[in-house]
Amino acid sequence: MTVYSGSSAEPAPAPERGPRVIIAEDSVLLRSGMARLLEDGGVEIVDQVGDADALLRAVQDHPEVDLCLVDIRMPPTFSEEGIQAGVTIRRTHPEVAVLLLSQHVVSRYAADLLGSGSSKVGYLLKDRVADIDEFLVVLRRVAGGGAAIDPEVVSQLLSRHRDSAMDRLTPRESEVLEVMAQGLNNAGIASRLTVTERAVEKHIRSIFTKLDLGQDDHDHRRVQAVLRYLRGTDRT
Repeated sequence: MTVYSGSSAEPAPAPERGPRVIIAEDSVLLRSGMARLLEDGGVEIVDQVGDADALLRAVQDHPEVDLCLVDIRMPPTFSEEGIQAGVTIRRTHPEVAVLLLSQHVVSRYAADLLGSGSSKVGYLLKDRVADIDEFLVVLRRVAGGGAAIDPEVVSQLLSRHRDSAMDRLTPRESEVLEVMAQGLNNAGIASRLTVTERAVEKHIRSIFTKLDLGQDDHDHRRVQAVLRYLRGTDRT
């Protein structure tokens, strides 16, 4: 006999699945610590590795992975193994997002990674991991198809920029471009800078014009605007 509760309430929706992540970090302590924090935040850790070669193998072994969280400096030389692996992953597995972590700002890494595609990429300083809530927001944004660059990275790149075209931007336009590089949409930029979305749209159109970005689609021009100053910085 079937028994009805008498309630007409809809069943509760299933909880949203967290992104599936591979962590590539040579420090076992840091790697396990990040894994624990992310799992507590609803992220599924599908693998943990300690070098770039192991990362590439792990991506092959886990076709379900959504994002790779990658330390820039890994064995054997602790120079560019992480970024090279990240660029390879974006080229060979475009469905997999890459979020790089770095101890210090190194401008070419941001430019090289963004140059491999306009979405599913990010570059954060390791200090950001301490704010786990914000870190999870960025991780989910990148895994979902967005892009994000650490505000400190953007600030240093802007201060060292050599492209004379950037000199045409007003201080407010430079602020808009800085926040744009962090992966925020127009509404997010407006909220961050306490201006209207209409004002943001006006500034972005002006940025495109001053940087001579042509008539490509809007999203592509946003990425090109960011790359314009990233690629004009010192290659250090």
